[in-house]
Amino acid sequence: MSKLVWDTTGERYYETGVKKGVLYPQSSTGTYPKGVAWNGLTAVTESPSGAESNPIYADDIKYVDLRSAEEFGATIEAYTYPDEFAACDGSAEIADGVTIGQQTRKAFGLSYRTVLGNDTEFEDHGYKLHLIYNATASPTEKGYQTINDSPEAITFSWEVTTTAIPVAGYKPTAILTIDSTKANAAKLKALEDILYGTDEAEARLPLPDEVATLMKTTS
Repeated sequence: MSKLVWDTTGERYYETGVKKGVLYPQSSTGTYPKGVAWNGLTAVTESPSGAESNPIYADDIKYVDLRSAEEFGATIEAYTYPDEFAACDGSAEIADGVTIGQQTRKAFGLSYRTVLGNDTEFEDHGYKLHLIYNATASPTEKGYQTINDSPEAITFSWEVTTTAIPVAGYKPTAILTIDSTKANAAKLKALEDILYGTDEAEARLPLPDEVATLMKTTS
């Protein structure tokens, strides 16, 4: 047994940043076969909801506390977005350079990376990979303003909802996170080759069961 110690050197952790965003439009079969880099990504705010308490009473006492289903949502903010996201944002091209809005919104997946820091290695300590599945985006407001002596770039923002997908042995989910400080480095590199692509293969988003199998592989 040992006495608890707080704020030990090297254990003052924090998380920051968002980078290496990749968009994966969903195919008609529910897979994500081709990823594209999302330049200009400035923020992803994860917003779980649900899991609300629903107490049941019997014999004049609280008998059990049931919880509602939990859902995952997010807000994506960016200065720009890939052309492939237009279909996810309800747009369709009817001629070269001509698009229309208010179309069916295509589902997509998203991956992005955040930095794990501590008090000794700072931002070099590690990172987390976040994988989002089966997401759809709500319309974004676009506020155009005249250029003046203090110009600002337009920031786009989308509210995102998700529908959870199956995971063997667990409840369905729409979010998966990998911690580089805990995962096997070689397996993580193999996963990133899938997520970001290589000279031989397109970037794609593997489903949770494939990720689990890859990260558990002993060979």
